[in-house]
Amino acid sequence: MAMLMRAEPPATEPALHLVDPGPAAKATNAVKLYGDADTSVRALDGVDVEFQTGRFTAIMGPSGSGKSTLLHCLAGLDSLTSGSISIGSTILGTLRERQLTRLRRDRIGFIFQAFNLLPTLTAAENITLPLALAGRKPDQAWFDKVVDVVGLRQRLHHRPAELSGGQQQRVAAARALVSRPEIILADEPTGNLDSKAGGELLAFMRRAVDGFGQTIVMVTHDPVAASYADRIVFLADGKVVDEMFEPTAERAIDHMKQLGG
Repeated sequence: MAMLMRAEPPATEPALHLVDPGPAAKATNAVKLYGDADTSVRALDGVDVEFQTGRFTAIMGPSGSGKSTLLHCLAGLDSLTSGSISIGSTILGTLRERQLTRLRRDRIGFIFQAFNLLPTLTAAENITLPLALAGRKPDQAWFDKVVDVVGLRQRLHHRPAELSGGQQQRVAAARALVSRPEIILADEPTGNLDSKAGGELLAFMRRAVDGFGQTIVMVTHDPVAASYADRIVFLADGKVVDEMFEPTAERAIDHMKQLGG
């Protein structure tokens, strides 16, 4: 499965016009403990990591390394024991539950291994559900662009049971993108897909970054999936132990072998 490369700007474009927007999300000395003091498990152990705006980052590591815990804390679905998580300039730990719910709804898109589609709604209704819950109407031009990019134009009036697994996951991906979130968090998004459907989803995610300037952070155990990213962050025992830029599947496999994954 070939990696889709980012188109670079012309060399003559003056650098002084490029403004660094700063990280879309970051964890600072993030610690997460589970259990009682005597039997606690340190799922995150002082994690410091930034996820740059407009980039696709994969998180890899052996089972139990803290990958999903970090993603859930970035999403505000779990809270840290100490340290901080920020989305843009907003520190999640300073928000009340209602504010956190609004942030997840308005600023974060989610793609999970389980598609989480409502069976009674059509594909179009599932895609626009987060906007409907927020009392907002979709931008029709943007909706059309997203639908066409994921190739769902002919399936919008079908319910999930009438769609293949790959089509259902593309509905979930479109749902994550249609509200134009600051960041999309994806947890093993290809885990329930065959290689063809998984490749189509990853190619869409790559285009969302390159064409729409979307920021994506994806947890995956699959080195082929990780090869679509601009960067891999490697975790082991709750710590960031390395990172890799412009990864290939082969280099990711070799690195995971060194980590015991």
